[in-house]
Amino acid sequence: MCVAVPAKVIKVEEPWAQVDLEGTTFKINMMLTPEVKEGDYVLIHAGFSIQHLTPEEAKETLELWEEYYAKIQDL
Repeated sequence: MCVAVPAKVIKVEEPWAQVDLEGTTFKINMMLTPEVKEGDYVLIHAGFSIQHLTPEEAKETLELWEEYYAKIQDL
């Protein structure tokens, strides 16, 4: 199974960007989403930004992840 997660772009140095994912920062490749700017949200998979997200989409997805993690901790 492949998983992609949303993160906020905090710095762009094309083709790379620094992103924040719930307080942890990562360097990712932005070749697939060159239109993204600092402050935008992206969906990340395997070190690549694969989709530009609205803030609402990012928030909704992060809330779903939090719900999922809460459920699996009860197992």
